[in-house]
Amino acid sequence: MERSEDILGRAIEGERISMEEGLYLLEHGSFPELGAAAHAIRCKRHGGQVSYVVDRNINYTNACVSGCLFCAFYRDRAEKGAYVLGDGDFFRKIEETFALGGSQILLQGGMHPELDLVWQESLLRRLKEKFPTLHIHGYSPPEIAYFADQAGVSDQKCIQRLVAAGLDSIPGGGAEILVDRVRREVSPGKCLSDRWLSVMRDAHGLGLRTTATMMFGHKESRADILTHMDRLRRLQDETSGFTAFIPWTFQSENTRLSTETATSVEYLKVLALSRIYLDNFDNIQASWVTQGEKIAQTALFFGANDMGSTMIEENVVAAAGVSHRLSLDTIQRLIRDAGFDPVQRNCFYQFVSV
Repeated sequence: MERSEDILGRAIEGERISMEEGLYLLEHGSFPELGAAAHAIRCKRHGGQVSYVVDRNINYTNACVSGCLFCAFYRDRAEKGAYVLGDGDFFRKIEETFALGGSQILLQGGMHPELDLVWQESLLRRLKEKFPTLHIHGYSPPEIAYFADQAGVSDQKCIQRLVAAGLDSIPGGGAEILVDRVRREVSPGKCLSDRWLSVMRDAHGLGLRTTATMMFGHKESRADILTHMDRLRRLQDETSGFTAFIPWTFQSENTRLSTETATSVEYLKVLALSRIYLDNFDNIQASWVTQGEKIAQTALFFGANDMGSTMIEENVVAAAGVSHRLSLDTIQRLIRDAGFDPVQRNCFYQFVSV
């Protein structure tokens, strides 16, 4: 195997590295070298600009039958604290988002047996009737697979029906690690990796743009991390439908998954590798919601060109004991203090006038 500096030099020049080379970098590449190479690639693509988006996470329910070991947010339907959001709460949250300069929401929930595809279609129609210009970025692939199975339709047909009712794009949630051995252990109630990828392929084929994610720092190996990235890179070669890659670390508090979590250095190393390995992804997003503002700011020098959402509301990570909150002013200041120009974007990573 070449020295890591030779592999990184080729990557900086735009040459694609192999899965074996990526694993070698993750296992043997030095932290400063990986960061420097990722930053060089990031600067070639995005210059001095760092983007962000103003939006809100709205969880329509916390009742879920999936039973993921890493989730501190879900409740059994009969459990105290279980809820299904009503229209009044939805409308208030969206009105607040518009008032703060946002025009989109991230809509996700759980696998609630009573909130089937017909219920979701009705919700989308009511939201679009009330807010015609609202962009709805909603429903992760496991949710879509669940709705489709309930309704007895294909994933493609399920997506078509959701789009007809008002869905605009799909987030990359529920990916965790795209290795079935890991998925069966940490999220046994969710679809397996082939179906997660298939839902995204169907969405891209229907003209929808989506993001891709990875939650690491639990039961996966380093080789699993590379397998995950490689499967995403292969699908992006096929469809070009992913707008961004968003890696974040497992947060353990209040969960049933007992394991040591990834350190900030490990997070930054994986982030840098994602910029180097995912050569067909334009955007790599920093995760201030799990890492806090200082590490997120540092991530801008490890390959990230996007600071993500202002997250006017975030519930899932907060339930795991992590409560970082950043205002719009703070996000802009962090970007400027790092020497970059903050630019507001929409869900498609197009810059918008403010």
